[in-house]
Amino acid sequence: MNKSELRIKYKALRQQLSAQDIEDKSLSIANNLLKLDIWDKTYFHLFLTIEELKEVDTEFVLHLLAGKDKEIVISKSDFATLKMTHYLVTDNTKIKKNQFNIPEPINGLEVPTSKIEVVFVPLLAFDTNGNRVGYGKGFYDKFLSECHPNTIKIGLSLFEAETAIEDVISNDIPLTHCVTPTKIMKWI
Repeated sequence: MNKSELRIKYKALRQQLSAQDIEDKSLSIANNLLKLDIWDKTYFHLFLTIEELKEVDTEFVLHLLAGKDKEIVISKSDFATLKMTHYLVTDNTKIKKNQFNIPEPINGLEVPTSKIEVVFVPLLAFDTNGNRVGYGKGFYDKFLSECHPNTIKIGLSLFEAETAIEDVISNDIPLTHCVTPTKIMKWI
């Protein structure tokens, strides 16, 4: 399938999930993350869940990172430039939903992309080669292309892998890992 077809398919599949399904799958994903060899890193970038789109609930991952005393980085999206600015989560960080229901920091200490060692990547679908399909704006491909080549890129998926995404292009940045409720896939 191509990206457009996969977006339609996985948006529909997400809509069929109950709040309990999402909570159970998200908790399983967080538990699987504990099995990864990433916990020696310090700076972890995490997306905050868009509940209205039935995304993976990253609250479990947030607690996991906080419990391991990691530096947690979240982003604010600029829809004019399609760029993201990254901020350190502190006790004083205020978060507000933007016009697209994306929870974003409204203040905080900016973190350069070069410091980020692990990125948890949102996605609608992914394939067995580590390619992903997002919402199509290119925010994460742009962000990931700015990261250090050794940055670990971990997709979080409520569903299992597709065999292949047909229309992958050179600007698409592949994942190094993808974690689902039942599997951990690794491409490095």
